[in-house]
Amino acid sequence: MTARIVSRLIQGVVVIWVIYTVTFLLVIRLPGNPLESTEGRALHPVIRKALAQRYGIEDDWKFYVNYLGGALTLDFGESLHYRDWTCNQIIAQSLPVSVALGLWALLLALIFGVLFGVLGAVYRYSVIDYATLAVAIVGISVPSFVVGAGLLIVFGIVLAWAPVGGWGTLSHIWLPGVALSLPFMAYIARLTRLGMLDVLGSDYIRTARAKGCSFAQVVWKHALKNAFLPVLSFLGPAAAYVMTGSFVVEKVFNIPGMGTHFVQSVLNKDQMLILAVVMVLSGLIVVFNLVVDIAYGWFDPRIGAEGT
Repeated sequence: MTARIVSRLIQGVVVIWVIYTVTFLLVIRLPGNPLESTEGRALHPVIRKALAQRYGIEDDWKFYVNYLGGALTLDFGESLHYRDWTCNQIIAQSLPVSVALGLWALLLALIFGVLFGVLGAVYRYSVIDYATLAVAIVGISVPSFVVGAGLLIVFGIVLAWAPVGGWGTLSHIWLPGVALSLPFMAYIARLTRLGMLDVLGSDYIRTARAKGCSFAQVVWKHALKNAFLPVLSFLGPAAAYVMTGSFVVEKVFNIPGMGTHFVQSVLNKDQMLILAVVMVLSGLIVVFNLVVDIAYGWFDPRIGAEGT
């Protein structure tokens, strides 16, 4: 198991480096000068050169090496647009917001996705099964901005059960959490249903029933543990995505998370902040995938025993 973790860590470092390199090449090719104002007013060449030297972006290769070295020490430099802010300060303020929203969305997706998937498999081809499949199809097919706008109209304006935007209280989190969780809930429900259908026909399930285990014990204790493996592999990248926030949901509900800052950094040509957000996101993906690999060994000891 230790060799497996070390191997995944090495792979993760390589993946982050590749992501950084590709993102850097795209960032430096963005049209326009990142040091100019959003109104497009041209800077005097002397001022432009002085600012480029200050931020270390006068030479692409030097910028690449210096920024990578700073990122290794978790120093992502100063924002080119928010001149009095560092990227670390912006991320420190926005990341907890996105993590809180993401945790809530992931919890909703996991609870209801597994529940719908199990019910769909147990009551196969019944009204319950078709209803859960319909919910899954809607969750996958309908874009997040449509779901978010619909929830805002119904629960924020018509029923007035929740604020229509903003952040700061518990009442602000449940509505965007539902909008963000629906696609993940749909995928988890489908994966759980398929896994349960495969497991419920296994020999050890029939053996458990023959030994006198109740139907609820067979389903929730024996069958779900193995049927959950595909869901577990999906949770790694899904957790990283929801915990860094969806820029669509954050924009719709006016939430000051990382997604909003990432979109704004692209519009502002803020190279430093773009790279910082991408590095944090890719790091989270690697960490959550590593956690999933470790959890795999707990759910299925045969995987941990293989070592790689």
